Amino acid sequence: MAKKRTRKVENPFIYEGYESPDYFCDRIEDSEKLISHLRNGRNVTLVSPRKIGKTGLIKHVFYQIGHSDTDAICIYTDIFHTQNLHDFVQTLGKAVIQEQLLAKRTAVNKILKFFSMWRPTISIDPITGTPTVSLSIERTQPEHTLESIFSYLRDCGKEVFIAIDEFQTICDYPEKGTEALLRSYIQFIHNIHFIFSGSKQHLMYEMFGSPKRPFYQSTAIMSLDPLHEEIYYDFAAHFFSNKGGSLSEQVFHSLYQRFSGHTWYMQSVLNRLYERERNVTEEQQVKDAIQVILADKTDQYSMLMTFLSDNQRRLLKALATEGVVVQPLSNAFIQKYELPSSSSVKKALTVLVDKDLVYHATEGYVVYDRFFDLWLRRL
Repeated sequence: MAKKRTRKVENPFIYEGYESPDYFCDRIEDSEKLISHLRNGRNVTLVSPRKIGKTGLIKHVFYQIGHSDTDAICIYTDIFHTQNLHDFVQTLGKAVIQEQLLAKRTAVNKILKFFSMWRPTISIDPITGTPTVSLSIERTQPEHTLESIFSYLRDCGKEVFIAIDEFQTICDYPEKGTEALLRSYIQFIHNIHFIFSGSKQHLMYEMFGSPKRPFYQSTAIMSLDPLHEEIYYDFAAHFFSNKGGSLSEQVFHSLYQRFSGHTWYMQSVLNRLYERERNVTEEQQVKDAIQVILADKTDQYSMLMTFLSDNQRRLLKALATEGVVVQPLSNAFIQKYELPSSSSVKKALTVLVDKDLVYHATEGYVVYDRFFDLWLRRL
């Protein structure tokens, strides 16, 4: 992961990517704990629902590591969209080469020579001026290519930190031995430190907590809670104050409660408020900002609904209307929303959970995307 220069941004409420510690709220204890694990040779499993702030924490930690050790190599990659071992190797390999090129720690020719079998192509982004990489990896040789990646990193003479986001995705690969293959490489490379991050908590806990799985007890396990409301409020109010405005503590409390403190949604709304308002004193201002966000997402959500069956759409609307449903197969819930038989609801629920549209939280079943939940309630 290349180090970024600190810059002043137009809107301080960042909800995509990472800028610098100036725009990152709290997570001091989580950051220190994560860095301590990695520095002391303990790989980490980082688990929490989406939109809490896992990715932001990882990039914040990598920023800190990069500034304390300029030789360290920090690589972040998200494998959510990979479908097999070949995709995984290609995604990881691209991240390795991209990071090395951007960091300028290694001569380009040396990189290309080592990975010549991949037939890498390097081009320059016409807007940012940064190099981008495309790879051509033989589909018949993913294991050999994966071995070459780890060999390169093992022999680079530097401390390497790799974060693999949405790691539970490998459970769906057709190559059933992927977990064992990765474990066989990772356990013998002592200069590479891993963060395995995931949002499907039951899968992640099974992968790293079941004696039957290759990664059993091989990592320290961390989970993330929402940011403390008081700390988050001070963080947010500071930016409004800096532009000569204000943010009502009561209005912020209402926003925090609405989204249960989930960082991404909070940042999205605060970003709109900062853009539109100087003094945020009324809840209506928050509602107006949310309406703007939902309007921008209408086409996306409408298209998503067309890919669902009638039973799935009806169940999704019922779950959104109810908010949290402990027993979606109960007669009371089915009758209240005039849903089909319990077997049909069970089948629809399985699909919605599998598609990450519905999440089984501790308190019950909820619509995963909080903005989608609000949009569905308007239908």
